[in-house]
Amino acid sequence: MTSTLLRERAAVQTGGDPLRAARRRPSRRTIMLGGAAAVWLLGFVFLHGFGTLALPSSELTDLHRSLNQFNAWVASNRSDNPIFLYVLSPLRAAVDAVASLFITVFAASSTGLRLPEIGWLGTVALLSWTAYAVGNARVALLTAAVFTFFGLQGLFVEASYTFALVATAVLLTLLIGIPMGVLAGINAHVAKAVTPVLDFMQTLPTFVYLAPLALIFLIGPASAVIATLIYAAPPVIRLTAHGIRGIPENTREASDSMGTTGLQRLFTLQLPMARRTIVMGISQTTMAALSMVTIAALIAAPGLGQTVVRALQSLDVGTAVNAGLSIVLMAIVLDRVTTAASRRAEPGAHRRSKTSRRTRLVLVSATLVLTVALIHVSRTMLWAAAFPKELNIGPDIVRGVTGASEWLQTHLFLVTVSFRETMTTGFLNPFQLLFTETPLVVLAAVIALAAYALGGWKLAALTTFCLAVIVYLGLWGDAMVTLASTLVATAIVMVLGVVFGVAMGRSSRMDQFMRPLLDAGQTMPAFVYLVPFLGLFGATRFTAIVAGIIYAAPVAIKIIADGIAGISPTVVEAAVASGSTPWQVITKVQLPMARKSLALAANQGLIYVLAMVVVGALVGAGGLGYDVVAGFVQSSLFGKGLAAGLAIVFLGILLDRMTQAAAATPARKSPTAKTTRTSRPDSATSPNNKELQP
Repeated sequence: MTSTLLRERAAVQTGGDPLRAARRRPSRRTIMLGGAAAVWLLGFVFLHGFGTLALPSSELTDLHRSLNQFNAWVASNRSDNPIFLYVLSPLRAAVDAVASLFITVFAASSTGLRLPEIGWLGTVALLSWTAYAVGNARVALLTAAVFTFFGLQGLFVEASYTFALVATAVLLTLLIGIPMGVLAGINAHVAKAVTPVLDFMQTLPTFVYLAPLALIFLIGPASAVIATLIYAAPPVIRLTAHGIRGIPENTREASDSMGTTGLQRLFTLQLPMARRTIVMGISQTTMAALSMVTIAALIAAPGLGQTVVRALQSLDVGTAVNAGLSIVLMAIVLDRVTTAASRRAEPGAHRRSKTSRRTRLVLVSATLVLTVALIHVSRTMLWAAAFPKELNIGPDIVRGVTGASEWLQTHLFLVTVSFRETMTTGFLNPFQLLFTETPLVVLAAVIALAAYALGGWKLAALTTFCLAVIVYLGLWGDAMVTLASTLVATAIVMVLGVVFGVAMGRSSRMDQFMRPLLDAGQTMPAFVYLVPFLGLFGATRFTAIVAGIIYAAPVAIKIIADGIAGISPTVVEAAVASGSTPWQVITKVQLPMARKSLALAANQGLIYVLAMVVVGALVGAGGLGYDVVAGFVQSSLFGKGLAAGLAIVFLGILLDRMTQAAAATPARKSPTAKTTRTSRPDSATSPNNKELQP
């Protein structure tokens, strides 16, 4: 140990010396990035306001008008075109039939009092029993308490609609996703073909799926389920394939030596051994489905999402908080149930005595009998079918939250408004002007040069293509507004990530305290983050940026924390032994050696922030998100909204590829780097989180 410490100390004092590193000449990439920044500033100063391609929100380009005409053509030919008659309409009808079945069972029927087939008491009993059967008694009690609380909030029907759509989408996703994941796991060619598609799907914000699917399948539950299916499929496909591929080769060879066929090996070896990973995929798919179903309220998906959208549009903070709380609680329940199921799927979870297994089987059977009895009661008694109105405390919650919001706005007006206006006028507006008032040619050249510095000519060509598409779509100005807000929020996310990530990476106690909070934050859909900040800051762009920061911070913090924790302790000990202060250890050793994790955190932060900034159009964020929402509301702006969705796609590809290139760029070699390997970032529960993907 002494000799190792001496070698590490010598490495720090020679090749890893901070002073000597500071005297090194800047790299070619640094020079190019600095040159790009200089060109940008000079172009802004001397060509301010020229050639910016600004387009007022009410104006349309020829492309937008053509898309409007295409929308009208689809509407008029839907009943005659063979593609709609024999492919798309039957698909929509099949999905709608499944969704209607779940809605009829859990939410509302189409006859009489519109009571569901299973009343509220039966629904609570059935879902609680399911949670107990796949998990444990604690998650069963949590499920019962949360769904009963939905009734107390006066939102049981809305929550049942949301749950029915989530259940429909998850069922259909698993029917497609698990077989596709199995194929990708056993066939390398399928995996090679599917992986780029999944990467592309996971860079897209939720908003992007809605407009084209509403055009093809109309609005309603069927379109919402199809959008959710597409959005939620990547996690289960990836993790199923990973579980199949992760089986040790010697285990497979032993199975083959016994003469098993391909199907026998799949069902007796590969699927059972990949069970835990597949259940993890189901967990992530379920959370992704809940997130998408709430957003799909914009295309008339019934449930809690519609309540939140209407409240946000009318600035009704109390109603938004009440419904947002229901979404959060449902997310917690789904997360805890699927987590408990994944733990039961672990190899050692079933190694119990015969007595304990028999006892559990008896308890599951007994509770099933009780569940059936409660379902029967809910079908025969009105009080058990519809939640009693006299127990509804929802209006009290709304009044209390509204009063608290008004009190905060009255007594903290100077603080919140002053802070918002100071940040907006002093920082956000000037930074946005750098994007919106710089000539298009200059800014496009700067971005392309930065891409070349990060990833070479291929990345520069891809970046130029993405920028050209955004220009062709006629939304350059709005895209720059969205880009400016995204970069501001991402910069703050990275500051928070470094501060808290370093603290977690250096202290196990801090990690144990922070990680459950971060995990809880990542279970909540993006929609929910807008609600509390709407009450504090009002409907402004600043509200969307703050919500984006809080939404994206957990994943960045966890990635950086895992990168810091993965650095070899001997390197840190050598730096301390050479006389480095804690600040020097962090800035000269740990952060440089966690450079790849920092770049990965920036990548994930950008994708998360972009998704949130786009959703923030519901509270006045502007930019491309506003164009998408306006396209849903006004038929004359549908073409512009559809073009904005495409612009978001290409903006997301641009940001994703550039930050991936930054993460993949090899770090400068040093003697200390040879002794250390940075660990792979830990996984996090989130539908759009690519660092989990194997």
